[in-house]
Amino acid sequence: METKITAAIVEDEQGNRENLLRMVETYCPQIRISAICSSVTEARSILPETKPDILFLDIRLGDDTGFSLLESLPDISFEVIFTTAYDSYAIQAIRFSALDYLLKPIDPEELVHAVDKAVQVILRKQENKRMQNLLQNVRALDKQKKIALSVADKVEFVEIGSIIRCESESNYTTFYLKSGEKLIVSKTLKEFDELLTPYNFLRVHQSHLINLDEIRSFIKTDGGYIRMKDGSTVSISRQRRNYVLEVLKQL
Repeated sequence: METKITAAIVEDEQGNRENLLRMVETYCPQIRISAICSSVTEARSILPETKPDILFLDIRLGDDTGFSLLESLPDISFEVIFTTAYDSYAIQAIRFSALDYLLKPIDPEELVHAVDKAVQVILRKQENKRMQNLLQNVRALDKQKKIALSVADKVEFVEIGSIIRCESESNYTTFYLKSGEKLIVSKTLKEFDELLTPYNFLRVHQSHLINLDEIRSFIKTDGGYIRMKDGSTVSISRQRRNYVLEVLKQL
């Protein structure tokens, strides 16, 4: 599945916001705009929730500045591309810091170049995180190992022991976690069956893969089904029923 990069725009003038949005959609199809903010105050509340990969940030925002926004954020995990109509001391500071900026009116070629540079940095970060996860898995106990799940526009690293069950529908698999969170992945259950079965997971139905550590009870009525610790119930297919019962007897 192609990696989609998300971006946010912080710009106080509506015309500039709309123009930048159109340009990104036209010239940078790999980018999806996930948030548009018109002030520092709005951006402070929205950015930590949306967590964009790239931030298009105007330097002058009314009586405030993009720099004050960055100073106020607890974590800056995104790449910043400054946008400004003012070629002044701020641009000199940005140049000294080897950061990207776009002068208004924005040139399409310069936009594409700045975005391509940011995307390469982001992809390297993602690859480094996957490698770190690999090394952690080599050293970790089974239930502390993490599986990388490509969810929408990001990759989630989930501890195997935190998974209650997996449920498939067509070519999608939903992971149900102890936290109550649900993660939908665009892969079939068969692939996760092969990955997770060695870690005490059991395929009890064509559409259901369960963590045996999370079983609460086996209900014999209605053809037999399993109740998990989170209160959910899972059907057992007729073809797998005898095998599942043998496995459950050994728990």
